[in-house]
Amino acid sequence: MNGVFILAFVALFAFLALMVLLSAIKIVPEYERGVIFRLGRLMGARGPGIFLVIPVFERMIRVDTRVITMDVPAQEVITLDNVTIKVNAVLYFQVMNPNWAVTKVVDYIRATMQIAQTTLRSVVGQVELDDLLAQREKINQKLQKIIDEQTEPWGIKVTIVEVKDVELPQNMQRAMAKQAEAEREKRAKLIHAEGELQASRALADAAAVIGSEPAALQLRYLQTLTEISVEKNSTIIFPLPIDTLKTFFDDIGDRRR
Repeated sequence: MNGVFILAFVALFAFLALMVLLSAIKIVPEYERGVIFRLGRLMGARGPGIFLVIPVFERMIRVDTRVITMDVPAQEVITLDNVTIKVNAVLYFQVMNPNWAVTKVVDYIRATMQIAQTTLRSVVGQVELDDLLAQREKINQKLQKIIDEQTEPWGIKVTIVEVKDVELPQNMQRAMAKQAEAEREKRAKLIHAEGELQASRALADAAAVIGSEPAALQLRYLQTLTEISVEKNSTIIFPLPIDTLKTFFDDIGDRRR
């Protein structure tokens, strides 16, 4: 009986020892780090790979070091020119110092989200609507710089911030559509006026050439008659310019003399 009891005790002890040994073995993949605390004191980050921790005395917290993509929810913002809009963004950040990400802030993902929301409202509220729509890249760079400076003490590196959508009020959309239409009409009228100006200059040059050479006017008249005759009309009535017969009358006058 005692032998059975001792055998059971040894088996139990071996099982517990095996469980403790297995719990001491930690495997951390390439994209993670294990932050180790020994009796509450930070011992540093370990990994990637396999390593041992002291059961009961040491505790490990896993930290993902890959780039995290976060959607910043739409924020209602009043721009510098008093236009109420809704704007959202996307944020890319990465844990560069796992020790700081665990010890300097309770939840670094939630904290980064809150910083991104408040910074988005602050930056957009300092620019006018036209600048927000036309200088998106400049605003993105400003957002990235401000958010990165605030999250750096937590070991977080913000790499990219992109403003995704800007939702305008309906009345503002209609006003901008009218403005764009008016701008297109203005450009069309300017192009038409420029064409008329060039055409008038060409006609003036042609008139100057024809006026300086009387024979040119006669040739142009004859060319016009040729073009009309192509139409195959049954009857053609056309005026006869006096300048065309001037030479003929001058010859008759000379003969009579």
